[in-house]
Amino acid sequence: MSHDVRVVALVLAGGLPAVLTVFLLLILGDHASRVVWTVGGLVTFAWIAAAVAVRARVVRPLQTLANLLAALREGDYSIRARGADLDDPLGLAFAEVNALREPLRAQRLGAVEAIALLQRVMAEVDVAMFAVDSAGVLRLVNRAGERLLGRAADELLGRRAADVGLGECLEGEARRVLDTTFPGDDGRWELRRSGFRQGGAPMQLIVLSDVRRVLREEERRAWQRLVRVLSHEINNSLAPIQSLAGSLRALLSRTPRPADAEDDLARGLAVIGGRAESLGRFMRSYARMAKLPAPVLAPVNVGEWVDRVAQLEKRLSVKVHPGPPVTLSADGDQLDQLLINLVSNAVDAASETGGGVTLEWERHNDTLVLSVIDDGPGLPASANLFTPFFTTKRNGTGIGLVLSRQIAEAHGGTLSLENRSDARGCVARLRVRI
Repeated sequence: MSHDVRVVALVLAGGLPAVLTVFLLLILGDHASRVVWTVGGLVTFAWIAAAVAVRARVVRPLQTLANLLAALREGDYSIRARGADLDDPLGLAFAEVNALREPLRAQRLGAVEAIALLQRVMAEVDVAMFAVDSAGVLRLVNRAGERLLGRAADELLGRRAADVGLGECLEGEARRVLDTTFPGDDGRWELRRSGFRQGGAPMQLIVLSDVRRVLREEERRAWQRLVRVLSHEINNSLAPIQSLAGSLRALLSRTPRPADAEDDLARGLAVIGGRAESLGRFMRSYARMAKLPAPVLAPVNVGEWVDRVAQLEKRLSVKVHPGPPVTLSADGDQLDQLLINLVSNAVDAASETGGGVTLEWERHNDTLVLSVIDDGPGLPASANLFTPFFTTKRNGTGIGLVLSRQIAEAHGGTLSLENRSDARGCVARLRVRI
């Protein structure tokens, strides 16, 4: 039995005793039959009309609420309920439904804008992106994905990912490098796969980015930096050489020559020789950095290594604070070169302030932390300390720190420089796995 039928039945049942009483009084009383049937018909009609009116009064507001909620569910926020009176229970219900319009409209608008933004970002980003449902069917593809697969989205959506060449992307590790060929391109691809839910259904997002493009961009930037540095250093040497050569040529052409011509020639040739030697030293340093061999591993006693390098420095007495006994598996010659560079830089810095240099090491689980501490002026405010050929020294080559970091990384370690927190100066820290 439906709700409206139950309402009518209850109203009829409630009025039945009164109707029966009226009929009983009419029958037992001294009334003509015409009167009995007329009054009885009127009472019966009023009884049924009242039931129908109550039904309408109860059912129509419920239908109105149902229509309002259906409109909200369909995203139609233009309909409002009339008679929203807060003093009336039914009016209060209408008022609450009306109040739902604004937050629901704002949420719907925000969701639509967010989806539109996501679609625009996916369309414009130069990375292939695909969404695949739990059945392996392709549900979303951006422009880069269309180019990669060589097909339009209309031809791809609704097809199985394995049938369009993405089967390998759905298996194995979620983040790895693929060496595979796609219809639109071939090469190396970085795969990133993650899960999300759309409409309550599980989905997988596949992102494929071209590794070669990133590598080419980094290679281009590296060549640009290298060309700038080489051009700067070579021009710095060739410009004075060219100028002095012209001056000396003019001096030789003068007749008679000045009395101090021999001295000028000697000084000029000395400057030319010095600049040529500086340029040659620069090129040898570059070749040395570019040809760093792979480390030849052998046992290295850390205490003996640190003491040996500290004794090589003759300009300043380097203090050594011994740490725990540790033996590394490393290339001793390369570690010597690394520590010599760090100690030499520390002594140069300490000489400016009359301070000292200290070497110490600690063991943190399976990691050796070696610190070279100086009392110098501290690090300059520069992010180029590990940039090849960048130097703050007048006669520096800008190779030492770069070479040291290459050696550290070749041994699976790291090298960092930072200003001291307890005093003026700098600390260089080498971290290497034991």
